[in-house]
Amino acid sequence: MKRIAIFASGTGSNFEEIVKASRTGIISGTVALLVCDKPGALVVEKARALGIDTFVFSPKDYQSKVEFENHILEKLSSFNVDLIALAGYMRLIGETLLREFSGRIINLHPSLLPKYPGKDAVGQALAADETETGITVHFVDEGMDTGPIIDQVKIKIYPNDNYDSLAKRIHEIEHEFFPKVIERVLGGLVNGD
Repeated sequence: MKRIAIFASGTGSNFEEIVKASRTGIISGTVALLVCDKPGALVVEKARALGIDTFVFSPKDYQSKVEFENHILEKLSSFNVDLIALAGYMRLIGETLLREFSGRIINLHPSLLPKYPGKDAVGQALAADETETGITVHFVDEGMDTGPIIDQVKIKIYPNDNYDSLAKRIHEIEHEFFPKVIERVLGGLVNGD
């Protein structure tokens, strides 16, 4: 069975859904590890409650990105991780991880990339008066949300939508969409090579 590490920095709603999907057979892999760069993040509590091992670190405790990514690599190796899924991990992946996990790191982003990469994609779409936005899952490369797109889903923006209503709808769809895409990647139906 393939082993997944989930990288997250926040509340962990997508983390929970991926774990649930792995335990109910939607994903034919197991979540082996949570990697979190924010020691106080709610996702850490959720991982512990679900019995998922965690590696929590603070980047400021390291001399460089290379140093903390090497430490992450040690953890990934010790847990025999096959795939990294970024689910609200608010940090660019560096060369150290990209080299070792080439074609095996995927990211969930709340826009129809290439539109609105980076932070606050929901706010950017609303500020631009878009009539639709969406969700993208893509392979990770050295850029910010620039890797090859695996799949996308469109989401209508209604005239009465505000940030909270749109973000809530996006999260609800992410919770179903991301596990299904992870399963396609694990099954070799798409690959990042």
